[in-house]
Amino acid sequence: MKYFVDFAYGSLSKYKEELCGDKVEFYSDDDIFVMALADGLGSGVKANILATLTSKIGVTMLKEKMKLDDVVETISRTLPISPTLNIAYSTFTLIRVDQGGMAYIAEFDNPSVIFLRGGDFLKLHWNERIIYKKRIRETSIQLKHNDNLILISDGYKFAGKNGNWIKPWTYEDTCHYIKKCYLKEMNAKEMTNNILDLFNELYYYEPIDDTTVATLKIIRDKKVVLLSGPPVDKSRDSEIVNKFKNARGKKIICGGTTARIVSRELKKSYKPGKIVDKDIPPVGYIEGVDLVTEGVITLQKATSILEHILNTTDYEVLYKEDGSSKLAKMLYEDSLHIKLMVGKSVNQTNQILELSNKLSNKVDILNHLKDVLIKLGKIVDIEYF
Repeated sequence: MKYFVDFAYGSLSKYKEELCGDKVEFYSDDDIFVMALADGLGSGVKANILATLTSKIGVTMLKEKMKLDDVVETISRTLPISPTLNIAYSTFTLIRVDQGGMAYIAEFDNPSVIFLRGGDFLKLHWNERIIYKKRIRETSIQLKHNDNLILISDGYKFAGKNGNWIKPWTYEDTCHYIKKCYLKEMNAKEMTNNILDLFNELYYYEPIDDTTVATLKIIRDKKVVLLSGPPVDKSRDSEIVNKFKNARGKKIICGGTTARIVSRELKKSYKPGKIVDKDIPPVGYIEGVDLVTEGVITLQKATSILEHILNTTDYEVLYKEDGSSKLAKMLYEDSLHIKLMVGKSVNQTNQILELSNKLSNKVDILNHLKDVLIKLGKIVDIEYF
């Protein structure tokens, strides 16, 4: 069985600090998932630099399957020395998951990874060793479908201290809350946001330390293929449509011209839908296609919705009936692997209407969409024709 990782993270910066002293980096492809959570010494700019260097080095080297000893040594030699404390310090948690679900975890001075299976916590069995004067804990575990690994930085320890909380918030309190709110259907983003919202409330929305949460959920693959724009070479219409038709996963068409080409090549009628939002063109219907929308306007709005999801805990916008919301929902909830098939033929209609360069440049919009989807933990491949 081939497994994949649904991944999400979020951070609360220390109150009145522009930069967070925690940093998360990750990399994902068809064969491996690698992530790092680092917490730099102190807060603000200096802590951010330490955490950024640590997380980037960790992910880059683990991705290349380098030994942990080499990773730790490289981090230790690279971090700048604090002139006041005479140390270079950043905690870290490193995780690598292969396509078979085997996970390798290494920790240095971070709160222990929380392992959740079916709503129950399972104990991780650690081996400790000294690497480059650092006491490192490491373990390997075989993960299963719907398992969750949850990481938190040490900011949780101070949650509630600037309010009227009766007692200090503990690691055990966090685990209890996670078990209480756990639902099997939760994706990684929902779990992360639930925990982060709790910490923010305990802080009375003025965190006194950087606080980060990251969630890895083991899932089976979910594919979506999105076709937008006709090919430059019209003679390739049949080839491209057949490739789209035979692709695995849910199918999306963005663009009226593209929809008409697919309708013609598949000999399936194209039926326009009703307007539900005056600012968003209506969806259409073609048998065998899961979603048919207009092109640039819908794509641009859907990208904005996904950026909103990336930065907030508000999901209501996904459940509206307009084409942009439906598109964003399918890309966010129904996919892990997303194939973007992009025709580069210029849409003459957009030129005639004299839409702005930004709006009419579908390729730029789709490239931006790709960047947002990757930040949301999706594996995205884009093909031009």
